[in-house]
Amino acid sequence: MTAVERRAVSALSGLFGLRMLGLFLILPVFVLYARELEGQTPVLVGIALGAYGLTQALFQIPFGMLSDRFGRKPIISIGLLIFAFGSVVAAMADSILWVIIGRALQGSGAITAAILALTADLTRESQRTKAMAIIGGTIGTAFALAFILGPLLDRWIGVPGLFWMTGLLALAALPVLWFMVPHAVISTHHSDTQPAVDQFSAVLKDPQLIRLDVGIFILHFVLTAIFVIVPIALMDNIGLDRGDHWKIYISVLSLSIIGVAPIIRYGQHRDLVRKLFLICLTLLIGGLLLIYVGIDSYYGIAFGLWVFFVGFNGLEIMLPSLMSRLAPAGSKGTAIGVYNTFEFSGIFVGGTLGGLIYGAYGLQGVILLSTLMLIVWLIVAVTAPQQKLFDSLQIGFTLQSDDSKQFTNGLVGLPGVAEVTVMVNEEVAYLKVDPALFDNEKLERVANETGVTLKN
Repeated sequence: MTAVERRAVSALSGLFGLRMLGLFLILPVFVLYARELEGQTPVLVGIALGAYGLTQALFQIPFGMLSDRFGRKPIISIGLLIFAFGSVVAAMADSILWVIIGRALQGSGAITAAILALTADLTRESQRTKAMAIIGGTIGTAFALAFILGPLLDRWIGVPGLFWMTGLLALAALPVLWFMVPHAVISTHHSDTQPAVDQFSAVLKDPQLIRLDVGIFILHFVLTAIFVIVPIALMDNIGLDRGDHWKIYISVLSLSIIGVAPIIRYGQHRDLVRKLFLICLTLLIGGLLLIYVGIDSYYGIAFGLWVFFVGFNGLEIMLPSLMSRLAPAGSKGTAIGVYNTFEFSGIFVGGTLGGLIYGAYGLQGVILLSTLMLIVWLIVAVTAPQQKLFDSLQIGFTLQSDDSKQFTNGLVGLPGVAEVTVMVNEEVAYLKVDPALFDNEKLERVANETGVTLKN
């Protein structure tokens, strides 16, 4: 990466990570705080926990499209201001309904797509995958920090203080955006990061992609539903003060990194991906069953959470990689947009149904519902046909003539190339390739023969 690219990616990943930290911070403490709110019921508490997921699902694609028209930084700024306003509403709330409104406003500032588009504007095609991986990695970091910092900060400043803090962080992100992130000279549509309206139909009809979409929905449904009841179990069943919950989370999450390390290592082998995927799903189910039987035991809950988070972290790493490999060439941005919409929808539905089931059937009812959904997912995964995995390759080019057909045909004929989409307006070719067969020297030969200049 160039110095400008490093600066852009560092600033944008920090900005994105702080926003996600603000959303995650209340997850481990909110259901206990909500007991003090006027009008609270288990269902409304669950809705408040997941409300941001609904509005983020609704607005993330429109925000990305608006950034094409009105500019990346103005739209991101509006999103940050909406997020800050929602944080203030939630901080000042004395009833559960106002917290729901605040959380919904937080999610309405859905800047993910706009941030990814700005990242694409500021990075070369050859560096874009690396840049997206860095930004994506901030989500996992923010999640882990939130489970440790949330209970600690709750002890000192309370949940309203957490909301105030996240609002201030959103405002502090504005000067970072305008003065630290380089200005994009040209903002264009990038098919690898942004959705296109004319591609939605094909993406939604692709059975491989839909299986991944439903999978991420279930994964985040289960996560949100479980954290409707885990803080309650820690406080009511084993007597752990909510300000001390960080002790169990820091142990569980730290050890889960050790547990997930082999999955990361062996996940690079194509022939092991399916097996590791099924192992992670089995770990999720096993973790929930351990929590079910050990619901009155500190070590029972801790061990169950550890097993659960090894599986969860493994799938959080594998699912985006599978989406990238299986998405059609040239439609990756649309596929990821739909995938993210399913993810955020799962957060909302998980919180809502988790609260409903807890109110009707208690802690173990939520665990059983979550386990049942994971078993259904496991059955679908086991019975799904074997998937051929390809690497995604982006090739920047400059045409020396107006005819791109010869270059396209040359790419199609290269060994190891399974799929080609050439976007002349973007000056990018999107390929699906088998890396064992693909040869860069033959690519350069095709470019020379067809009068095309490849970009670095």
